[in-house]
Amino acid sequence: MTALNGQIIGQAHYATRAVLERELVGFGITFHQSLALNAAATEGGAVVRADLVERLTDALKVDRSVVLAAVDELVAGGLLRALPDGGSGLALTDAGRQVQRRVADVVVGIAARLYADIPAADLAVAGRVLILLKQRADAELAATGNGAPAAA
Repeated sequence: MTALNGQIIGQAHYATRAVLERELVGFGITFHQSLALNAAATEGGAVVRADLVERLTDALKVDRSVVLAAVDELVAGGLLRALPDGGSGLALTDAGRQVQRRVADVVVGIAARLYADIPAADLAVAGRVLILLKQRADAELAATGNGAPAAA
């Protein structure tokens, strides 16, 4: 049996992400854009721009310029719009809400296919281990004051 390590975790992440990205092409959005749409939907359809950028920068461990570009592209593409509050708020447009819902349905389908026949107990253990690893890595990054790379 192969021991769990960062390489295996990374390979699983990139393989499942590639399956999703293949589907996102049909929606005309990128992985980062899909996460931004989902984050806005999670907040009820509207979010403070700076909070969205901070949340995704922290989650993705990328330079904030990568997230800013994704958000700007969503605004330019008509999937997010600036709220009339001086530019600090963003909201899903009707088109953005529709794309987000369709992407969420695709994600559910991908998970159902990829996790099929894996016992629930195994999934629960894997989930706990991965959460613990993320918490420890985040703590280490916070201790060094280096939560994201300088450029991506």
